[in-house]
Amino acid sequence: MKALLSILAFVFSIVLAAQNTYLHCGKLIDTESGKVLTEQTIVVSGNKIVSVKKGYHNPDKKEDTVIDLKSKTVMPGLIDMHVHIESETNPKSYLEGYTLNDADIAFNSVQYAEVTLMNGFTTVRDLGGSGVNVSLRNAINAGKVKGPRIFTAEKALATTGGHADPTNGSSRELMGNPGPKEGVVNGVDDAKKAVRQRYKNGADLIKITATGGVLSVAKSGQNPQFTVEEIKAICETAKDYGFHVAAHAHGDEGMQRAILGGVKTIEHGTLMSDETMALMKKHDVYLVPTITAGKFVSDKAKIPGYYPDVVVPKALNIGPKIQEMFGRAYKAGVGIAFGTDAAVFYHGENGKEFGYMVEAGMPAIETIQSATVTNAKILKVEDQLGKLKEGFLADIIAVNDDPTKKISTMENVVFVMKEGVIYKK
Repeated sequence: MKALLSILAFVFSIVLAAQNTYLHCGKLIDTESGKVLTEQTIVVSGNKIVSVKKGYHNPDKKEDTVIDLKSKTVMPGLIDMHVHIESETNPKSYLEGYTLNDADIAFNSVQYAEVTLMNGFTTVRDLGGSGVNVSLRNAINAGKVKGPRIFTAEKALATTGGHADPTNGSSRELMGNPGPKEGVVNGVDDAKKAVRQRYKNGADLIKITATGGVLSVAKSGQNPQFTVEEIKAICETAKDYGFHVAAHAHGDEGMQRAILGGVKTIEHGTLMSDETMALMKKHDVYLVPTITAGKFVSDKAKIPGYYPDVVVPKALNIGPKIQEMFGRAYKAGVGIAFGTDAAVFYHGENGKEFGYMVEAGMPAIETIQSATVTNAKILKVEDQLGKLKEGFLADIIAVNDDPTKKISTMENVVFVMKEGVIYKK
């Protein structure tokens, strides 16, 4: 009897594996060529795309299914290179650093992950949290919870008192003296040890806070906070472990140090000079602009009590400048990688970034390419993600309108498939 059940299970698995899904796409964005194609059929088998054909093709087998997206525009699942999946802005967020347990953070993160996926972002790069982000990534990969594919930095690296020092704003009794284990670096040896600790903890990449930040409880939002030697030690050690390095940076000097030290992306880049833009092009460093976050914090800073007093002037000064800088950087030919800093604003509103990028002068099709093929390349998954192409993972989304004509449609994703599984229809 056992043998018979095993045979039946095997046969049933073959039948299931043979089932295909046919997506009839009214418009399809070819992110490789930058063209919008019409009347296409995507055939999905298992978790991969097996073909993309001109015209509307019907299945050969009765067990196959057809998804009618003839009135929609279809594109690859989007990639956001800057999110913080564990948390979300609210007036109590600073207090929550002391009141929430890891279990609380984990339950919250599940909600944020699902809303991110449902808004078309099938892959994200998480740039720093408590370490729960590693467990969330693993749970999503195991199919236990719904969410995007996560590449995580685990805990961002800071200097003592720097933007990602976890004890900023604490009483002196609670400050202690965090070190590499907690992601705080002072010197070259600390830098190497902190990277190795992130590897031990399960990170996929490294994030450093090369300058002060807006939302940290510290005076400066732009001063350089690492030496070039420390950054070089981080980047060289990261390379040994197969990591790339992302650098939070608002101030120009800190950006230059980060670029010379070997980072791959500059996050925010608010006060970037023309000289730094030229340096980024020379060293093949990408800008992740996070315009949405800048606009959000500058608005919320006008509400009394939303942020601590020390944060307010930074938010009012730095937040409004990101979009203008982005426009200059794009025109100067700096490589652009789509990223939003979701958590600084509400998860699920990541799609607003496309409109802000278009407002600043980047063509709509290029904004979509930045969120697909460009980001896949940086993550070194360009042979799996970012294109609707035979052999690629079946991460497929759809919107109501053609975003090259109406970019706001990116804020309303109506169909989501990740690795062949439909999450939203």
